[in-house]
Amino acid sequence: MVVHEVIGIQSDRRPTFHDITDQIAEMVGKSGIQNGSVLVYSQHTTCSVLIQEQSDDVTYHGTQLILQDLVNVLTGLVPTCLTEGQYLHSGPKHIEIAARERNEEAFWSLNTDAHLRSVIMGRSETVPVVDGQMVLGEFGRIYFADFDQVRARERTVQIQIMGE
Repeated sequence: MVVHEVIGIQSDRRPTFHDITDQIAEMVGKSGIQNGSVLVYSQHTTCSVLIQEQSDDVTYHGTQLILQDLVNVLTGLVPTCLTEGQYLHSGPKHIEIAARERNEEAFWSLNTDAHLRSVIMGRSETVPVVDGQMVLGEFGRIYFADFDQVRARERTVQIQIMGE
């Protein structure tokens, strides 16, 4: 059996992380699948899905410290895009087409860092389901991360529960 669900998430104009573990666990329970797996996937090219432990301390913005540490490390690897020309992408042709075909603002293309961070982190996680429960370990939590800092948007997380 295969069950498909979606989770809607509102991002912000800074890297954001959303703990979606409980929502997915509820979906697994309602699916009736006892043994199989759950795929958690981001269709957005500036977003990632990751498994990490919960950090009890948070920044002033409410970001868990372990996740802020991740942003800090990724920023060291892939500096935040601040000006046009900092990265080869987005080039003038891409910006022209995005404005014409998708009504995008030119500055929205200053998100190359988010695209690169998403590729490094990956856009999906697969978690085993055993006896109707996700196997995440004692501290494992599933997070949806949006690394785009140029605009806030409604995002969609695809959930596919497979098994018997």
